[in-house]
Amino acid sequence: MFGRGRPPELNVLVLRDADVIAQDVRQALAEATPEQRPGLERAAALVEQAAAASEAELRARWVHERFAEAGYQGPADSVQAVKTLRDAAPGLSLLSAVQLTRDAAAHRP
Repeated sequence: MFGRGRPPELNVLVLRDADVIAQDVRQALAEATPEQRPGLERAAALVEQAAAASEAELRARWVHERFAEAGYQGPADSVQAVKTLRDAAPGLSLLSAVQLTRDAAAHRP
């Protein structure tokens, strides 16, 4: 029975490009004028902070963004949260949604 299997599951893939951004900011900092240095130093610190985030934290941020778009403000690990997330990302499996909402509950914004 071709074409009658389960629909493809939506997976959340964490992409990191903070290392490339950090390198660019460090290069700009090396070439900066004294007036530009404070802002670039702050930018470098923010990029380093973003690069230090774990994959679970990034997945949690994604989930909280979906909740905000849907107007959901309840507990992140409730049945309603799972339903809200699956409505926001229709291809998401029940298992994936449960795992993602657990990440979201553990890493609040």
